[in-house]
Amino acid sequence: MNQVGSVVSGQVEPRPLASVGVVGGGTMGAGIAVALLDAGLPVVMIERDAENLARGRANVEKVYDASIAKGRLTPAGKEAVLARYAGSTDYAALAQVDLVVEAVFEDMAVKQAVFAELDRVCKPGAVLATNTSYLDIDLLAAGTSRPADVLGLHFFSPAHIMKLLEVVVPARTAADVVATGFALAQRLNKVAVRAGVCDGFIGNRILAVYRQAADAMLEDGASPYQIDAAVREFGYPMGPYQVTDLAGGDIGWATRKRRAATRDPRARYVQIADRLCERGWFGQKTGRGYYRYEAGSRVGAPDPEVLAIVEQERARAGVTTRAFDNEEIMRRYLAAMINEGANVVHQGIAQCPADVDLTLVAGYGFPRERGGPMQYADTVGLDKVLADIRAYAQQEPLFWQASPLLVELVERGANFASLNRS
Repeated sequence: MNQVGSVVSGQVEPRPLASVGVVGGGTMGAGIAVALLDAGLPVVMIERDAENLARGRANVEKVYDASIAKGRLTPAGKEAVLARYAGSTDYAALAQVDLVVEAVFEDMAVKQAVFAELDRVCKPGAVLATNTSYLDIDLLAAGTSRPADVLGLHFFSPAHIMKLLEVVVPARTAADVVATGFALAQRLNKVAVRAGVCDGFIGNRILAVYRQAADAMLEDGASPYQIDAAVREFGYPMGPYQVTDLAGGDIGWATRKRRAATRDPRARYVQIADRLCERGWFGQKTGRGYYRYEAGSRVGAPDPEVLAIVEQERARAGVTTRAFDNEEIMRRYLAAMINEGANVVHQGIAQCPADVDLTLVAGYGFPRERGGPMQYADTVGLDKVLADIRAYAQQEPLFWQASPLLVELVERGANFASLNRS
């Protein structure tokens, strides 16, 4: 896997990048600001009021203070970096920046309001980027007078540490804007992958599907702790329920509520996560999620009350439970991941299977030594993966629909690697 991921638009030159703006000083915005500062770029942060602006600067300083505490940075080094940092509550402070990354709350109306301001104040040719994880960037771009300048730059939290950057390309984006996204990724020492616009892009779209597979197993009789253990045994650093507790259960909850109106009424919907969120159990930050966290601890302990809620939900859903072994857990988990990866390639959201592998390894903890889900599927045999999917479809035909690309490759006797660019 090369460091810059997909080949970008031929020999198109990126636009110059001498200074960058960040809108939003929360955890994500501050992390993006740190990544930019660490790459030597001047940064202007915008927040809606003085209190939030002060909090944004504090979030940035906290990262550097932690580096000082570990002996990786001197106080003088911190001051030198922060000399390139400025903050303002006035969008006019962004008038001369070459690129802006919007990192505000994941709500279309909020982001559209920000983009209206950016469209008003930013100079011609400035790249207007959004860090949205799910929302329709074509719609954001359409609300501006300059859709060719709009790009998705989906950072992963913590943004100054995580290597993956999805460069999401709306329909009307100029080629040199795409090239600028990749040039910025290279400057930030990120692994960049080109993605098309859809709900969740490459990584989060696939995540949503294999997480559904995990939730179905949870409701059918596996415990969250067994599923996490099976996933770790496969080589992941953390299981899906540990990851939810780390990221915050409220994030997924907001997404589920946003999608509720368009959810297929025939589709199975496991409500266990919603029951935890309704209690305010959002994970590490609240001391409880799928696991219970003692004060100050980031390592969770299994929670009998969570298991009781799981039992109540199984009863409410009328599920007859059964036992799962770790092998079946992983076969289902990976089959869902591989199948949706194939759909993402089939629909052109990812340019090739290698980009799916790059995304899942660099951003989602897939064990590097196994190469990524698509490469792993090739080693297992696509015919075996397809046979599993068709077997699971006997019970849940709506969820387990084999990807047309997977079916086609099996019929041709080909593999995912045959679709990768040399």
